[in-house]
Amino acid sequence: MINYNWNCKTVDAYPQVDGNTNIVYNVHWIVTGVSDQVDAEGNPYTAKNIGTQVLNTSDITDFIPFDQLTNEKITEWTKAAISNEGVANIESNIKSVIDSLVTPTSVTLEIQ
Repeated sequence: MINYNWNCKTVDAYPQVDGNTNIVYNVHWIVTGVSDQVDAEGNPYTAKNIGTQVLNTSDITDFIPFDQLTNEKITEWTKAAISNEGVANIESNIKSVIDSLVTPTSVTLEIQ
């Protein structure tokens, strides 16, 4: 099993729009997958994917002041903007990397 951690804490914001300040419009996300399988040293296999996602700010309802935003809320917005299919693709790519670490299809060897 792989647990996916979405870090959406770094954002770009417009300083002021329509009387509201620090309007988040772009999210710098990092998704880290951590496997329940471990390597020879006992460390879990991990992989990450990094990207950005622009948010639609043209119709802001229920404005949340920046100092009240949480990673969970921004992750919710980011996932909605990416779409369920996009989120599934990101997490699938991470799973593929972890699978290749757990069961490599190629290794590098050196003759002594």
